[in-house]
Amino acid sequence: MKDLTVIEYFYHYEKKHPNKTFLRQPFGDNWEEYTWAEAGQMARKLANYFNSLGLKPKSHIGLISKNCREWIISDLAIMMAGHISVPFFPTLTDDQIAEVLDIGDVDLLIVGKIETWDGMKNGIPENMPVVKFPHYKDNSKITRGKDWDEIMKEQTPISKDHVPQMEDLWTIIFTSGTTGTPKGVMHTYKIVNSLINEAFARKNPLAIDKDGNNKMFSFLPLNHIAERAIVELMCLRYSGSISFTESIDRFAANAQSVQPTLFFAVPRIYNKFRAAVLEKLPQKKLNTLLKIPIVKNIIKKKIATNLGLSNCRSITVGAAPMAQSAKDWFASLGLGLTEGYGQTENCAATSFLFPHEDKPGSVGLPHDGTTVKIDPDTNEILVKSNYVMKGYYKDPEKSAETIQDGWLHTGDQGRMDSDGYVYITGRVKDTFKTEKGEFIVPAEIEDKFGACSEIEQMCVLGLGLQQPVLMVSLSEAAEKQEASQVDKALEDALVKANGELSGYKRVSTVIVTEEPFSIESNTLTPTMKVKRPQIHDRYKDRLHQWQDDPKKVIRAT
Repeated sequence: MKDLTVIEYFYHYEKKHPNKTFLRQPFGDNWEEYTWAEAGQMARKLANYFNSLGLKPKSHIGLISKNCREWIISDLAIMMAGHISVPFFPTLTDDQIAEVLDIGDVDLLIVGKIETWDGMKNGIPENMPVVKFPHYKDNSKITRGKDWDEIMKEQTPISKDHVPQMEDLWTIIFTSGTTGTPKGVMHTYKIVNSLINEAFARKNPLAIDKDGNNKMFSFLPLNHIAERAIVELMCLRYSGSISFTESIDRFAANAQSVQPTLFFAVPRIYNKFRAAVLEKLPQKKLNTLLKIPIVKNIIKKKIATNLGLSNCRSITVGAAPMAQSAKDWFASLGLGLTEGYGQTENCAATSFLFPHEDKPGSVGLPHDGTTVKIDPDTNEILVKSNYVMKGYYKDPEKSAETIQDGWLHTGDQGRMDSDGYVYITGRVKDTFKTEKGEFIVPAEIEDKFGACSEIEQMCVLGLGLQQPVLMVSLSEAAEKQEASQVDKALEDALVKANGELSGYKRVSTVIVTEEPFSIESNTLTPTMKVKRPQIHDRYKDRLHQWQDDPKKVIRAT
């Protein structure tokens, strides 16, 4: 098949197999399914509604919702009507939504499956047209806008298939960075075409079946480029089905029901998986069972099935660094993790490390079509490819700063070995000096604690301190244990880590936070990256006191 725009791939499969299942939405133990033809007709009706509003060509249409079938249908409709999608994280406050609606020049907003409507609605201009999805149980009731079901009843499908130009803008994706004004990353149809037909095609790092036998499971925010590229775009490119999760509480049951062929998650999800397994089957007992020839295969199969990973051709981790010890743990169960590295600015595609590659700590070789080099002065990773963004929307100055002579400045520090494998050593902005004047790269220290199952999230701090300290939020399993038992495990992990670190890098104190890191507390980005500056600001007045305390593990109160 010749290179097509994303929406043309949808048109192709819609005609090729109209009755094949495309979208699957769970409601308890029941799954409602839409075929490719049904989704296409609904998208065409929504596109016709857009046309009825008299929107100018290539209008910017905002989309704010957790992942669900209407999200995908809305995205298709935006493309069918010749407009540009501007998706947002579904956790924005009224100030935040007001800011990105303004920066993104949004002409219409689609509001869907969210829990934060009351804290968001005042940031939406009164004169802005709104479309609201059908109500989902245990989510907010949207109190304004045109009802989805009314649109489906009133509108007829548009009859002509709109085909965009490759150079047309496909989407504007706002970054989920830790500081500063949000930046709108611009990607054209040509850019994402290069992504799916170069980076994700030749070596097939996602183990996609090109005959369409693909079962996707979508739960990470679809407005983030990684989920959108890996799940939505690859399904549109090669066909398959996309199943969604109903809620956090139903995540495990939904995953077990789907048993997808591709599973993509951030490290926090895999850490939760590991903690859940070890809560039922402690490591010592698991090690014993894995040594018994007949039993070990039964145990591995049962764990994989319970996690929803029994049919996976690719189990992929990305969006944040994954500790090597955690990857080794999954590999011991026959669940090798493929690690991807990239940024919003290059469609989340810089490099991939396959499970069979013996390169501990690496994020792999650059994708086909990608060139990587290391800045000799700052050790910053620089990237050049056909899927680097067009620029930041309405911010030529920041665009010119980020892309210089065709090279994307990633903000990550790293190195490359003699075989061309990429290693991330930290973030340029994360590096700080201790009171002793020594430079600290947090990622190097945090990786040493990756094997500690009591820790779910961690953050090394130390600006102005004599030694670094480690802030941790506990895993769910650790929260259920005796505090003294958990503290002993954390102290043992501290001793082990410090034994592998140079003197000035050794952690003086492990501090257990009074509440988990979270999006709501502004200590995590929506893609589960730790917001180090915000965590430092929250605790800076107590850090010296904690460091002077003779105890090695302290509970923040």
